[in-house]
Amino acid sequence: MVDYKDTLNLPKTDFPMKANLAGREPAMLQRWQEMDLYGQIRQAKQGKPRFILHDGPPYANGDIHLGHAINKILKDIIIKARSMSDFDAPYVPGWDCHGLPIELQVEKKKGKAGQQLSAADFRRHCREYARQQLDRQRQQFIRLGVLGDWQRPYLTMTPAAEANILRALGRMIAAGHLTGGFKPVHWCVECGSALAEAEVEYEDKLSPQIDVCFEVVDSQAFNQRFGVNDDKGAALVIWTTTPWTLPANQAVALHPALTYVLVEAGKKRLLLAEALLDEAMQRCGIAEYQVIGKARGEALERLALRHPFYAREVPVILAEHVTTEAGTGAVHTAPGHGHDDYLVGLKYDLKVENPVDGRGVFLPDTPLVGGLPINEANTRLIENMQESGALLAASQLKHSYPFCWRHKAPIIFRATPQWFFSMDARGLRRQALAEIEKIAFTPAWGRQRIQGMVAERADWCISRQRAWGVPIAVFIDKESGELHPDTAALIEAAAKRVEQDGIDAWFALAPEALLGAEAEQYHKLEDLLDVWFDSGVTHASVLDADPRLDFPADLYLEGSDQHRGWFQSSLLTSVGMNGKAPYKGVLTHGFFVDEHGMKMSKSRGNAVSPQRLMKTLGADILRLWVAATDYRGEMSISEEILKRNADAYRRIRNTARYLLANLNGFDPDRDIVKEAQLLELDRWLLWQTIDLQQAIIAAYEKYQFHLIYQRLHHFCGVTLGSFYLDIIKDRIYTMQAESIGRRSAQSAMFHVAEALVRWLAPILSFTADEIWGHLPGARSASVFLASWYAGFPKLSDARNQDWERTIAVKDEVSKVLERLRATGDIGSSLNAEVAIYCNGAVQDSLQRYGEELRFVLLTSDAKIHGNAEQAGAATAGDSAGLEIRARASSHKKCVRCWQQRADVGADAAHPEICARCVSNVSGGGEVRRYA
Repeated sequence: MVDYKDTLNLPKTDFPMKANLAGREPAMLQRWQEMDLYGQIRQAKQGKPRFILHDGPPYANGDIHLGHAINKILKDIIIKARSMSDFDAPYVPGWDCHGLPIELQVEKKKGKAGQQLSAADFRRHCREYARQQLDRQRQQFIRLGVLGDWQRPYLTMTPAAEANILRALGRMIAAGHLTGGFKPVHWCVECGSALAEAEVEYEDKLSPQIDVCFEVVDSQAFNQRFGVNDDKGAALVIWTTTPWTLPANQAVALHPALTYVLVEAGKKRLLLAEALLDEAMQRCGIAEYQVIGKARGEALERLALRHPFYAREVPVILAEHVTTEAGTGAVHTAPGHGHDDYLVGLKYDLKVENPVDGRGVFLPDTPLVGGLPINEANTRLIENMQESGALLAASQLKHSYPFCWRHKAPIIFRATPQWFFSMDARGLRRQALAEIEKIAFTPAWGRQRIQGMVAERADWCISRQRAWGVPIAVFIDKESGELHPDTAALIEAAAKRVEQDGIDAWFALAPEALLGAEAEQYHKLEDLLDVWFDSGVTHASVLDADPRLDFPADLYLEGSDQHRGWFQSSLLTSVGMNGKAPYKGVLTHGFFVDEHGMKMSKSRGNAVSPQRLMKTLGADILRLWVAATDYRGEMSISEEILKRNADAYRRIRNTARYLLANLNGFDPDRDIVKEAQLLELDRWLLWQTIDLQQAIIAAYEKYQFHLIYQRLHHFCGVTLGSFYLDIIKDRIYTMQAESIGRRSAQSAMFHVAEALVRWLAPILSFTADEIWGHLPGARSASVFLASWYAGFPKLSDARNQDWERTIAVKDEVSKVLERLRATGDIGSSLNAEVAIYCNGAVQDSLQRYGEELRFVLLTSDAKIHGNAEQAGAATAGDSAGLEIRARASSHKKCVRCWQQRADVGADAAHPEICARCVSNVSGGGEVRRYA
C-alpha cells in the first residue's frame, strides 16, 4: 500500500500555537530596545505629515493602575495606527512631578519642611522621590508594549521645564489675566492649602442642617410690604448645613423673582419662599400656620435684619443663585465662605470676613467660638441659638459634599489672600468658549461637558501654600499689593536662574539681586503655582519648546475627569497666552468597573492589577480588552471578561498561524498569482479583505477601536474560519504544489496575512510583530516600520452577489447536515451527498460551479436541480423556496482527500484514491476555476 501522506501539502510553521505571551513579550521588548525600534520608526517616517498626540502627564507616585494602562494603551493604539497611515507620529511621554502627594510621602519618610529638615533639603528629597517613582512607572508602561521616546520624556521638574512654566506665567500676567484678592477658595485643612477645582471630588457627608431666624429690625416697614398694617415682629428663616459659617454672615439673600410668604405660626411671624413652605414647616415641626401676605423678593431688598447671635445688622439682598431646590428660599450669605456669596457681596459692597485659620480653627478673638475647630463650633452655635430662640429646627442631613481628593477629607470654603486668573476681566471665559466650538470631541458629548464647566467656573486660584512646586516668582508692593511694574522682565530674569539651578534658585534669591535699592519696598512671593498650571502649560513648555513636537497638538486624550482638569487648564492657559486652544481634538475615555458595574477598589476585593495581568495573561490580552471595550462609557473588566478576550485572541492567533502554516515554501516574488489567474473564491476573498481594510483604517481614524475588534473577530472566525479556509483546505492540501489552484489560494492568503498583521499591529503589538517575523518574503525588521498594506492586485468583478447567495445556501446545507450528524447517519460532512432544488438567481449562481460545488459545500457530491425536479430524499430542509435533500454517501472513501466518490479505485495502480487524486499524484493535476 502507498502512503499518500507525502503527496499532500500539509501545513507547517514555526509560529507557535501556544502564545505564552507573559513569557515571550519581555524578550520581544528587549529586542525592540536593542534595535532602537522607536528611533527606526522616527527615521522611517521622517518628512511625512505630522500627527501629534500630546501625553497628559501622569503623576509620578506609586505603581501604575488599570486606569493608567487603559490610557497609555489607547494612546499607543492611536500613535501606531497613525504611523501605519504614513504619518510621522512621535510619542513623547511625560510626568507631572510637583505637588502634594509627593510632599506627603517625603514628610512620612523625612519630616516636614522647615521643621525636621530645611525647605531646600525637603525639595531635594521630593525630586529624588519623584525620579524613583517615574523610573518605576516608565518600566511598567514599557511593559504594556507602548512605544515612545522613553529615555527622553518631559518632566515638569527639570530646570528647563520649571523655567518655561515661569515664562508661561509671565505671558499670562502680561495678557492681564492675573489678579490678587482676598477671596473664598476650596481649602483642605489637612493640606493646609487652597485646592484647585480639579483636586475636589464629591462624596456623601453627614452634616447638621438648621433653620435659623434672622429677626426684622423695622417690623412695621417690613409688614407693610405684605399689606399687613401692624408692628408685630417677624423673622426671615434661613437654612444651612454649615452653622460654623454664621459668624461671618453679612446678609440674607432672596431671589428677586420668587414669591415669598409671610406666615403666622403661633407667636411667630416667619418669611420664606412659597414653594418651600410646606417642606420647611414640616422640618420645623410647625403643624398650624396661616399665610397672611405675599411679596416678591425684589420688594424686600435692603431691609435690615438682626444677626442671630452677634450685635450686628445685616441687609436683605437679591441674588440669582437662590433656588427652591432645598431650604427656605432665604440664603445666609457669608462672602468669606462661598463663591456665590463673594460675587453677590461685591455687588452690595459686603465685608469679606474669614475668622477661620488654615487648620480649620476659629481665630482666638472670635466671639462665642474663638479657638474652637469648626465641628465643635457647630455644636456651640446650635446650643447658643437654641437658648436664644433663634433656632427653629436642627437635625442631621446626608448630602453630597466636596472632599479633598488626596486626603479624602471634607474641605471648607474660606477667604484667604490668593492669586487668581480672572475668567472675565480680559475675556478669558468668552474666548475659551469660542475655541471649544472649533474642537473635535470624541465622544461628542465632551463639548457640552467642558462648555458647562468653563461657563460656570469661578476665577482660577493658582496660588498654593506648599513646599514642592514652581514658585509664583513675582514681587509685590508692600503698601499697594500691586505687582512690580517690571514684572515681565523680572520673571524672565528669574526663569534664567531657574533654568540653571532649578526652583531653589528662586527661594535662595535675595530680592536685592534683582531689585537693587528698591528691594525694601517689595515682598518676594513664595507661594507656589497650582500643579494644574504646571501640566496645563505643557503646550508651551513642551509642545512649543520641543523640536520633536508641534503646537497645537492634534489630540489630547485622557479620562473623562479631565474636562475639569488637564483639558481645561490647558485650554485656559493656551487661550490666555495664544488666543487659541492647544489641541484640535479631545478624546475622553471612561473608567473601569467590574462586571456588575461596581467601582473597583482593594477594599471591595474586585481590583484588577495590570502588573498581575501581564504576568499571567500577557500585555496583548490587556490591550485586546482595551480595544474591544467601548471606552466612551464605563469599561467593565473581570476574570470572565478577560477569559472571553483570551478566547478571541486565540481565535485570531490561530487564524494567523493557519495562514502562515499554509504559506510554507511560498515565495511571493516567485509564486504570486496574477489577478487574471486567481480562482474566483480567492478573488472574492481579496475583495472582502480590501473592503475590510478600508473600514478598519476608517475606524482607526475615528478612534472606533471596538468596531475594529468586532470586524477582526468576525473576519477571522466567520469569513476565514467558517467559510474560506474550510473550503480551500482541500485545494491547498491535495492539489499539486505548483498548481495554479494551490498558488492562487496561497497568493490570497499571503495578501490577507500581509493586511491582517498590519491591522493587528496597533492593538496586538507583540503578536503582530511575531507574525511579521514568520511571513515569507523580504520585509523590514518590524511591522511598525511598515504602512497599511498596498500590495493587493487590481481586481475585476469578484461576483460578490453570487458568493453572497452561495454563502446563504451553504448555511442552509450545514443545518441539514447537522441534523444528519445528530441522528448518526453521517460523521463528517464529507460523508454526505446533497441535492439542492432552487430556481432563478440562486440556481444560476450555484450551477456555475459545476463539479466544484461539492468543494464549496464540503460534501462528497452536490447536484443542482430546478424546483420542478423535486423528489423524495432522506432529509430535507426548506428556506424561502430553497429545498435541500441530503443523504449519506454509499461510495468508498478516498484515503487521500477523504471524499466518498464512485471513482475510488478506478485506477488499478491507486486502488485507494479517487480519480482526481490520481491526477494530482501521478498525472497532470486537476484544474479549478472557482473553489
